[in-house]
Amino acid sequence: MQIHPPGTVNRRTAAAGMAGFLVLALGFMSPSAMAQSDSLARIRSSGKIRIAIDLSVPPWSYKDDKLEMKGSEVDTAKLLAKDLGVELEVVPTNSANRIPLLMTNRADVVISAMTITPERLKTIDFSRPYSGISTYVAAPKSMAVRTPADLVGKKIAVTRGTTNDADITRMAPPGAEVVRFEDESTTMTAVVSGQMDVTALATTLIEVINQRNPGKQLEPKLLLQNSLFGVGMRKNDAALKEWVNKWIEDRLGSGDLQTIYKKHQGAEIPAEVLKGGT
Repeated sequence: MQIHPPGTVNRRTAAAGMAGFLVLALGFMSPSAMAQSDSLARIRSSGKIRIAIDLSVPPWSYKDDKLEMKGSEVDTAKLLAKDLGVELEVVPTNSANRIPLLMTNRADVVISAMTITPERLKTIDFSRPYSGISTYVAAPKSMAVRTPADLVGKKIAVTRGTTNDADITRMAPPGAEVVRFEDESTTMTAVVSGQMDVTALATTLIEVINQRNPGKQLEPKLLLQNSLFGVGMRKNDAALKEWVNKWIEDRLGSGDLQTIYKKHQGAEIPAEVLKGGT
């Protein structure tokens, strides 16, 4: 019979129990959850940050005639990567798959005119606001739209999965038809081409439509919301969120983000952005 020194069995039993607990606990953690805590270190180690950007939303982000990426979100992403000291890899996205790309670890962050909302905060984290815009129901100047009731009998173009989609769905009265398109570029094309007359868009995109088709004479009619945009990140990625928040604070302090905004949007950055927010 083997005799164990006093306390050995208890220590071994406890150690075995603890090892079993750790294996069990790790088994319940998804790979993405396990990786979240070291995202910032992993980005620095790889020398690359993957940023999801929708390249169909001028002047926020788009490709010009030479297929070069342009826009305020593109310049913001380039500046963030430069200050982090890593290469920028743009992950093309749209309004519907921005969050799925993030949650499946195919992007490290999202910089894609994404509004900070309570509903999205249930799934992902946001940085403090770095940008923003007002969104409206827009229609031709000649069309009388003063209240939601005036939308009865009208088709309203909107991009699927955006806050505009959620807002107009709540606002639209019975008898109004919300027509959803897969990205902002397609939504705007539908209006520019005359397929649709009423739309729910940001003020800057309303202006883009008027530039492409001056005959439309779109104007904002009904305010949907004043939106603040944040950098989207996975939940509990504390180190990365802290770095991004400090970066936004510093770049707002230096005026760089304001300069980028005015260059592409032709307006001053919303005052609410400078106040901090989330």
